[in-house]
Amino acid sequence: MKVKVVSRILEANERIAADNRALFDENGVYVVNLMSSPGAGKTTVLEQTVKGLMDHLRIGVIEGDIMGTDDAERIGSLDVPVVQINTGGACHLDANMINEVLKDMPLSELDLVFIENVGNLVCPAEFNVGEDVKAMVLSITEGDDKPLKYPLMFQEASVLLLNKMDLAEHLDVNVDKIKQDVISLNGKIKIIECSAKKGTGLDDWLRWLKSQVKR
Repeated sequence: MKVKVVSRILEANERIAADNRALFDENGVYVVNLMSSPGAGKTTVLEQTVKGLMDHLRIGVIEGDIMGTDDAERIGSLDVPVVQINTGGACHLDANMINEVLKDMPLSELDLVFIENVGNLVCPAEFNVGEDVKAMVLSITEGDDKPLKYPLMFQEASVLLLNKMDLAEHLDVNVDKIKQDVISLNGKIKIIECSAKKGTGLDDWLRWLKSQVKR
């Protein structure tokens, strides 16, 4: 039966995720699984985050894409260790994909690792990869209907970066509705309004990350 197959896949993923978690803990690394739909500005958020923290924390990045290396090259230009995963069609990263590349990431020399997941509003939230926290980027250009249409990612994320706020006056979007719907799904989520391209609104995010990393 299909249900049994899916259950076995998720159970196997959880076992490998636990192995990943043990390795991260052994090396004292805090891990953020960064998720969004395509075009939400996730890589730009990550660029600004690395720039804002690299003088305080040792950072590494695992880049997930279906194909290509553009995002990894952008992040690599900041002189932090980057490992690329191309899924070849899969709409998310899973624990085994992460496990396969950890040997290429100098975990003992890092404080913080970002896993930039494949752009997708559904699948990435279903798969634990051994991270400490799931964080999500949502662009207000995507409309105010996304939280209720795609609830799982909002329910699983601990932090929501509401991006491209500089465009709010030009859009027919109800930002208050987005926030209210998100909170109705997840009353504990931290919502941060920002414009990653402008480099504004990310101070709360950077402070929160620094507070989470134990050095």
